[in-house]
Amino acid sequence: MNHDDFKFEPVRGLPEALPPGEVILWQGAPSPWRLAREALGLYWVAGYFALLAVWRVGVSSTTEPFGLAMAHAIPFLVIGAVACSVLMLIALIQAKATVYTLTNKRVAMRIGAALTMTLNLPYTQIANAELDKRKSGHGTIAFELIGETRFSYILCWPHLKPWRMRKTEPALRCVPNAARVAEIFAEAAETRLSEPQIERVADIQQIAAE
Repeated sequence: MNHDDFKFEPVRGLPEALPPGEVILWQGAPSPWRLAREALGLYWVAGYFALLAVWRVGVSSTTEPFGLAMAHAIPFLVIGAVACSVLMLIALIQAKATVYTLTNKRVAMRIGAALTMTLNLPYTQIANAELDKRKSGHGTIAFELIGETRFSYILCWPHLKPWRMRKTEPALRCVPNAARVAEIFAEAAETRLSEPQIERVADIQQIAAE
């Protein structure tokens, strides 16, 4: 049976239909493998259990035959394999539940596997964007927000710039072809910010009367 948990969305990745004049320029999601490596520390966990296995073999080999000492490392390798498999599963679930969207007016991020939410970041509220690109072409684009706007680090993890907890910076994590995505964002943001801001005459008259 083909089941779509997000079938209720009027537009994929967005909680409501696009208003008139807004168009989608790009949509994407994190690479599960890169997310596991960079956000979940897959290599660090694998390396930790590998070191434990080497240490156990070294200790056992001082009192036991080398073949038996090697066998003593098996439990550490098994536990390490299970831990890495869990991290990969988490990364796959996160990537499947995530949709990053760039429109001509905002960055939208549908994130969260258990608790799904959508972050809307208008270009007018983004002070700066930083690209962290890898050799593979994947990368993370973090957004520094204007003013005191903050998002919960726990609720938004791992879709944030790492270790920025006091003033969190939402991020498009581990996206393929990150340089091109950054170009699309830069062009759209520049166009949006250069548009004249038109205030309604009724609002201006009301302010003048007060």
